[in-house]
Amino acid sequence: MTTETVFALCSAALYAAAAFLLFVLPVLYGWVSGSAKSGCIAAAGVAAAAAFVARTVEVLWGFGQRAPEADQRSARSR
Repeated sequence: MTTETVFALCSAALYAAAAFLLFVLPVLYGWVSGSAKSGCIAAAGVAAAAAFVARTVEVLWGFGQRAPEADQRSARSR
């Protein structure tokens, strides 16, 4: 695994945890109950998955865009 992949996965996990916590906080504080409780938990799972995928793609796409520039600079210095 490359450093970029590890960074993407670790930062994506943190984003997913934050998104999950954001949607689960009302359940933890007891502000919702019944079917709203299960809805909040389901929304938390969806938000966490979306945040994980979005952050992973964002980071890896950014590293992918910078790679050709680095190759061009090293080719010029030869």
